[in-house]
Amino acid sequence: MNLRNAAIRATLEGLHFSGASKLLGPLSSGIGTIFTLHHVRPERPDAFQPNALLEIEPGFLETLIEYLRYKKVDLVSLAEVRRRLREQDYSNRFVAFTLDDGYRDNLEFAWPIFRKHGVPATLFVASSFPEGQGLLWWTLLERVIASTDRVEIEMQKGVTRVFDCPSPEAKQKVYEEIYWWLRGLAEESALREAVAGLCARYNIDPLGPCKELCMKWDELRTLSAEPLITIGAHSVNHYMLKKWDADTVKQELAESGATIEKALGKKPADFAYPVGDKTSAAAREFSLAKEAGYELGVTTRPGVIFPEHREHMTALPRVSLNGYYQKVRYAEVLRSGVPFALRSCFSRLDVA
Repeated sequence: MNLRNAAIRATLEGLHFSGASKLLGPLSSGIGTIFTLHHVRPERPDAFQPNALLEIEPGFLETLIEYLRYKKVDLVSLAEVRRRLREQDYSNRFVAFTLDDGYRDNLEFAWPIFRKHGVPATLFVASSFPEGQGLLWWTLLERVIASTDRVEIEMQKGVTRVFDCPSPEAKQKVYEEIYWWLRGLAEESALREAVAGLCARYNIDPLGPCKELCMKWDELRTLSAEPLITIGAHSVNHYMLKKWDADTVKQELAESGATIEKALGKKPADFAYPVGDKTSAAAREFSLAKEAGYELGVTTRPGVIFPEHREHMTALPRVSLNGYYQKVRYAEVLRSGVPFALRSCFSRLDVA
């Protein structure tokens, strides 16, 4: 865990044990929370796990659900979130669970927990992933660095940088430097080209993680047949849409929904913007998602849901269930909305 994550954990601890989250919660908690999850699976033993933030353990998910039931929080589907916003039904606070990308562990570990407790959930699927054609570049970068003690990559035209990474700690630092350099590239095509180059140099199958980790269409059909599960769209190629031209964005929005409808027999009403932060989705994408016929769109901009979001249904915030903060008290502090309110000076909307 780096210093930033340690600072976040300390902040969550402080807000909890000081009572600030309970004191300010009535002003900042809104009408509900949409949680973001990715992987749900047992902890891995690997010393180098730069994507651990995207993984929570099944036991934590079940404990959180049991706690929310005990607190009499309404555990609802995204369809119910839409209804409550449209009909201005704010009678009780809610939580909705969403899982991005369509990983197989969602079927193996998360679904039995949701089924056991009768909790609905939405899985957002990038439509190239079930076909084994997705480039999970963040996982590929992890595999490249894990496979070698020395990484060479051209980060400026004609200039190759060399990173020595013999230890897990060194690998973590190298991962973070290259990851954020990739995320900072103006064109995502350049990111994908750079990762493909690394895979070729270090003999990593660029489609390996997708084929190994993501559900196929038959597995998704099994889940989509369950009344508690909804399948939403997550683009075709998991593009950071803001970094692409409008025609490409429209194609990603339309084709992903059409492919899911053809494969599963139901057109998705909900869309999750890949990556989903301000560098990946903004006003243009929110508008195009609405034009494409999606009734609801979720970002990864952190925050809770307020009545004012009724006018911005394709720009809803979510709260990440992060692998570094797997404690119910942290989830409660986040659900209070206080961390986000303090950062935004109690502004309720972040939709630009």
